[in-house]
Amino acid sequence: MHFDYAKARENMVEQQVRPWDVLDARVLEAIATLPREAFVAEANRALAYADLALPLAHGEAMMKPVLEGRTLQALLPGADESVLEIGTGSGYLAACLGRLAREVVSIERHADLADAARARLAAQGIGNVRVEAADAFAWDAPQAFDAICVTGAVESVPERFLSWLKPGGRLFAVTGRSPAMEAVLVHRDVNGTRVESLFETDLPYLAGAAPRPEFSL
Repeated sequence: MHFDYAKARENMVEQQVRPWDVLDARVLEAIATLPREAFVAEANRALAYADLALPLAHGEAMMKPVLEGRTLQALLPGADESVLEIGTGSGYLAACLGRLAREVVSIERHADLADAARARLAAQGIGNVRVEAADAFAWDAPQAFDAICVTGAVESVPERFLSWLKPGGRLFAVTGRSPAMEAVLVHRDVNGTRVESLFETDLPYLAGAAPRPEFSL
């Protein structure tokens, strides 16, 4: 049986992403034209457009399509902007960001995931995304960025991530403690940082960013 990925992609946009208030034309076009199945493990290809988080190696996961859509719309990189993605995973979100921004640097702590994402991006002819194998908590940013996308949850946004933002830049993150987490956009302006609350969700923690367990006597 031939699986109609194009139809599945169209259904994902119309039945999942758009009803969740993702209405920006550039974001919808990126999602509607990038083959998400090309970033999914062979065994999960038929689920590429399902309303699910899909498993990756090392216990990592690919965000649900609706969450990816909301993330892209919240950050909304301009065609002249630079983006840092913390946590490459499959490379799909980096590819979407690459369609919107001038350049994307994406860091991934697992070298094998970084290699696989590089190969997938190259196969799609996406040349403005650079994937580096690095741990965000030990990495030194080579430049400041207009927008930063954190793809795993953090209890609170690490100061070092905010230090990589240009003045006027913004950072997307999911913060708090499971299951009551909140997606936020942190704006860096002249008076410091300002936090804009976006929506409630739940996401696995970024490695190294999970809260310490609370011990009760």
